[in-house]
Amino acid sequence: MMNSENLITVLMSSYNGERYIREQIDSILHQQEVNIKLFVRDDGSTDGTLQILKEYQEAGLLNFYTGKNLKPARSFMQLLKDAPQADYYAFSDQDDYWKPTKLNQAIKRLKLSTNTPALYFCQTQLADKDLKLLPSIEIHPLLTFGEALIYQFIGGCTIVINQLLRDIIIRYQPQYLPMHDVWLYDVAQAVGADIHFDAIPQILYRQHDKNVIGQGYNALTEWKRRLRRLTQCEHLRSRMAQEILRGYSENMTKENRIIAGKIAKQDRNIKERLSVAFDKHYMASDWRTYIRFQICNFLNLV
Repeated sequence: MMNSENLITVLMSSYNGERYIREQIDSILHQQEVNIKLFVRDDGSTDGTLQILKEYQEAGLLNFYTGKNLKPARSFMQLLKDAPQADYYAFSDQDDYWKPTKLNQAIKRLKLSTNTPALYFCQTQLADKDLKLLPSIEIHPLLTFGEALIYQFIGGCTIVINQLLRDIIIRYQPQYLPMHDVWLYDVAQAVGADIHFDAIPQILYRQHDKNVIGQGYNALTEWKRRLRRLTQCEHLRSRMAQEILRGYSENMTKENRIIAGKIAKQDRNIKERLSVAFDKHYMASDWRTYIRFQICNFLNLV
């Protein structure tokens, strides 16, 4: 069922996705009670992905264009910048499956934010390559700016934003951009956008051998990833905070500028590290993430 009142542009970045992209596209086209335009940027596919996209475009079901290989983060940000005007913008991977109610549930919540930048995201349900359900890691976020700076829990494939937030985000192009989902959420929190979290999973997040980033679904995999993040992501948090301050300081409250500023500073002395350690703003709903952050803070790796 189509609702002409609200237009949602769904943004998909594709790259060698021929195996699963049809199933993902079909799940988007079968969303209930929403008016959708599917806008795809191909990031340099060399398999049959382009032919599949051409078939859907010729049927009038989507529009796509090709570009040089930017990798997922910058490909999605380019999509957001190039996207036609809409009331809302949703982000889609090429290999998941959306429940028919996903966008309808997002719009119901985002409509509560009148004349205010807003972002929606939801819980994910893990699935194997055949979409059989797997044990999932539930998140219970605090939904604070401080948590956003230290805890990367959001999946880009669940994000929907309104036009006001989109217009703010595209004003600045960060030099440092590890993943688009973290950036979108951090900016939304920084500028005081309304955040709407749906605890009910609205997508099946497919796990397979070519996932860019997937949720591990056993304890060993999860701890290995956490250890790798601790040792490899030196100054990830401070660099993100620096970019946010460079791009959006004028849109931030004084409190949020202080919260970002304490993280943005590298090579803190012991007094400054203790100040961060005991600051209640830097709490995380996941205790393991909080401990990892405190270790990084102590080692000056934030």
